[in-house]
Amino acid sequence: MSGKVFLIPIVISEDTQQDVLPSQIAATIKECDFFLVENIRTARRFISSLKLGIEIEALQFEILDKKTTHEDCFDLVQPTLEGKNIGIMSESGCPGIADPGAKLVHMAHQLGVQVTPLVGPSSILMALMASGFNGQSFTFHGYLPIDKRERSNTLKKLEKESNELDRTQIFMDTPYRNEQLLNDMIKTLRPDTWLCIAKDITGKSEFIKAQPINKWKKQKVNLHKVPTMFLIYAK
Repeated sequence: MSGKVFLIPIVISEDTQQDVLPSQIAATIKECDFFLVENIRTARRFISSLKLGIEIEALQFEILDKKTTHEDCFDLVQPTLEGKNIGIMSESGCPGIADPGAKLVHMAHQLGVQVTPLVGPSSILMALMASGFNGQSFTFHGYLPIDKRERSNTLKKLEKESNELDRTQIFMDTPYRNEQLLNDMIKTLRPDTWLCIAKDITGKSEFIKAQPINKWKKQKVNLHKVPTMFLIYAK
């Protein structure tokens, strides 16, 4: 009998385990023989924070990150063919969504291995839920270009698509560039285009607000070095 690949969500804001993670996650971690993670140190710390009564040093971890190749994934999924369970954990939120875990999941499907996703927090989906924008048609674009001109052109393109296709556009940036991105949006987008800022979702400083660009021009919000999702809607 083959093992399974479990997609195990983790917290997206520190010290929120009791509030955002279902008991199924703790039970599943105990069933896993191997863990595939982006950073072994932070994965160990997360599991330790759950206080499961298991010896962390006895758990087996392997790296699964953006450098992991197709061939690496073939090797990493082999334990399931021997009847062992693998748990995949992201650095934040749900594995497989804007996350290298998707590569391993694709390989698991190629080999006929069962994949089981668990319920947990996703900053992308939670931001969309709270935005009031179109949840029937939306696209997550990840990081926008760093170059100022390219980013401006990209914002205009996303705004046009949102208007023409009735689509919510979702993106993010490295936390220390959040405020520059916001300034660029204020300068580039139409005054009547709606922008939702979802900062520190589930955390103590959570801030989620949607309003037209012309109103954001009049409001100050501190986004420096805080994980934030941005959503625009121009329909």
